[in-house]
Amino acid sequence: MQHLIDFKLIFTEIPALLKYLPNTLLITFFSMIIGLILGLVLAIIKINKFPVLHQLASVFVSFIRGTPIIVQLYLTYYGIPILLKYVNYYQHTTYSVNNIPSMLFVLLAFSLNEAAYNSENIRAALLSVDRGEVEAAKSLGMSRWQVLKRITIPEAFVVALPTLGNAFIGLMKNTSLAFVASVVDMTAEGQILAGNSYRYFEAYLSLALIYWGLTIITEQVLRLLENKVTIFERAAELRAHNLQQSSGLNRLFSGKRVPTND
Repeated sequence: MQHLIDFKLIFTEIPALLKYLPNTLLITFFSMIIGLILGLVLAIIKINKFPVLHQLASVFVSFIRGTPIIVQLYLTYYGIPILLKYVNYYQHTTYSVNNIPSMLFVLLAFSLNEAAYNSENIRAALLSVDRGEVEAAKSLGMSRWQVLKRITIPEAFVVALPTLGNAFIGLMKNTSLAFVASVVDMTAEGQILAGNSYRYFEAYLSLALIYWGLTIITEQVLRLLENKVTIFERAAELRAHNLQQSSGLNRLFSGKRVPTND
């Protein structure tokens, strides 16, 4: 019974697993950045209800949120080769799926998944911005883009940060599914090591400790960022208050007649 669990192996396998940490971080950061950009675009489309685009965005978000990420990985992994065959047949090209790295399938699937979920979080945050501040900025002559850049997005970011932080942590843990697309990350390497030593419990416990440590580090970074953002939020509220006061003064003076000497 003393050799039932090899505690030494739990810690000696961690350095071997950490060699594939860059793959995990690449998937996490790339997918989150692309997901934020696409999510913002989708949120703006849905808020403004652009014809056709609004319907397409709604169907896309509904499909992504209604299917598991592992199914989306399989659809991407097997769907792109089929798409390439159609392109080669109708366009008389010779694209080869063998030239596409497996990492690309994973990045595409995770980016689209994050875009769908982030779009709803960002949309809710954008709608939470006080309309009075937006109208005050417009009355001062700001364009729609200037209002979005200076007022709406900064204040929405403050509201969305906790939710986006949780999404980032969830994404980092979901990268363990990348092995289904033949990408060797920490989880895939853990399976390889476990298959060689037949010590599955120790290998997966090593993985659990690594992901736990990454989550703790991420939580601390997010907490520091939230503290910084709180300072920014106060500055934004002060700026918005000044904008509203300036807007009120402009309306006040524009409604007065300047007396003239006859």
